[in-house]
Amino acid sequence: MFRIMIVEDDVKIRTIVADALRKWQYEVLEITSFEHVLQQFTDEQPHLVVLDINLPLYDGFYWCQKIRAISKVPIIFLSSRDQNMDVIMAINMGGDDFVQKPFDLGVLVAKVSALLRRNYTYQDEGLQLAHRQLIVHLSNSSVQYRDQTSELTRNEFIILQTLMRSIGKIVSRDDLMQVLWNDEQFIDDNTLTVNVNRLRRKIAMLGLEDFIATRKGMGYIVE
Repeated sequence: MFRIMIVEDDVKIRTIVADALRKWQYEVLEITSFEHVLQQFTDEQPHLVVLDINLPLYDGFYWCQKIRAISKVPIIFLSSRDQNMDVIMAINMGGDDFVQKPFDLGVLVAKVSALLRRNYTYQDEGLQLAHRQLIVHLSNSSVQYRDQTSELTRNEFIILQTLMRSIGKIVSRDDLMQVLWNDEQFIDDNTLTVNVNRLRRKIAMLGLEDFIATRKGMGYIVE
């Protein structure tokens, strides 16, 4: 089942959209606290985000940038703003579509369905990420290479899928620490290194060497 995260501070609109999506058998996560949207995104791993622009604390553009730094998940902006510049900014920030309030629920659901179809395919084992014959099974947090499989811890799973959603792009240590622990200032920098090295060893034991590369002073990359 596809999981959709709604980041909308208007309770009435959020409820209406959530109910409509549930009728189409989507799993819906309604965000009600707007301080740690990125952490909630990381914890829940939605397949699509419906994102308002006008939000408490930080606006939708801010959260879109944060999500785009670690993920290519489809994002639909939902806003009462009607200036062309707002639409342009939404798309330039990494949004996939823009729906203006007031909106037709049928149109919104159709856009959600279209984006999900274009971005995901079903496999027998569920949704997957794959690169260089390495497969991450999102449904059970396991990794597979050819005929070998290994279970991942929460941190290993988050690190690997974050890197695999950014193939060819360096993901900084700061971004990974933000995703893993939200407030990296309270975490020993060595903790991330330990988790990455553990993940590397698991992948190497499956038979795939040097899958995660280090870019000194910059971060990590899967090429």
